[in-house]
Amino acid sequence: MRIVSICPSNTELAAYLGLTEQLVGVDNFSDWPSSVLTLPRLGPDLSIDMDKVEALQPDLVLASLSVPGMERNIEGLQERNLPYIILNPHSLQGIAEDLITVGEHTGTEAQAARVVSQFQSILKQYEEIAQSIADKPRIYWEWWPKPIFTPGGGNWLTEISYLAGAKNIFASEEEASLQTEWEKVVEQEPDVICMVWVGVAEKKMRPELIQKRDGWNRLDEKHTTIHTLEESLYCRPSPRLLYGLQKLAYLLHPDRYPTYPNTDVLLELG
Repeated sequence: MRIVSICPSNTELAAYLGLTEQLVGVDNFSDWPSSVLTLPRLGPDLSIDMDKVEALQPDLVLASLSVPGMERNIEGLQERNLPYIILNPHSLQGIAEDLITVGEHTGTEAQAARVVSQFQSILKQYEEIAQSIADKPRIYWEWWPKPIFTPGGGNWLTEISYLAGAKNIFASEEEASLQTEWEKVVEQEPDVICMVWVGVAEKKMRPELIQKRDGWNRLDEKHTTIHTLEESLYCRPSPRLLYGLQKLAYLLHPDRYPTYPNTDVLLELG
């Protein structure tokens, strides 16, 4: 098959199903696995060049609606009558279901079943440890600084938080992605702040950018810590979230979880 991926998480999901060699084009932000770096680039995931996609004559386009604005891509695919499926998971179970879906469309059902089984086994290992942790630190995840966006209860990062022995301070909100105010964050008095600005390299996410905000003194007094983390391990709904889970869990509870990195609890590529 000739497969096109127009979202980084879809590219990663394809890799776990052993479909990397069948990819003929990807969006500009797809950067894992490294083998996709030589593939034709089709533009940013919010504004894919559909003329380039059409020229590749794909048998299947892996599309997404994970970020507002991606609807334009779907409209472009429909206008050109290109074959596509939409992946838009908000939960870890949703990612597992997408693996099965892509497997069904690409003839890799057996590999998809193996990956899902391993994926769920790893999640279970972490859940068992998480259940034994009584004092769970409260996490504030910052997806975007201005205006502030953070994952709510309907997002995989709330699950990741729990599995890492912690709690998302906005877990009670139903939205998958929530716009809020810094004042509300301060009121929640998180123990940990995780900076994972979407599309921004860690070196540009400096803790002092948060420490300059009004009300930081209140958090500083209660010893709130700030971690700048790889957005690619936390903001993309793909099996690679397990790397992020492993890192966060060990960061928060090094005496309870496996060391990081530990390949024994990571998925194998297809």
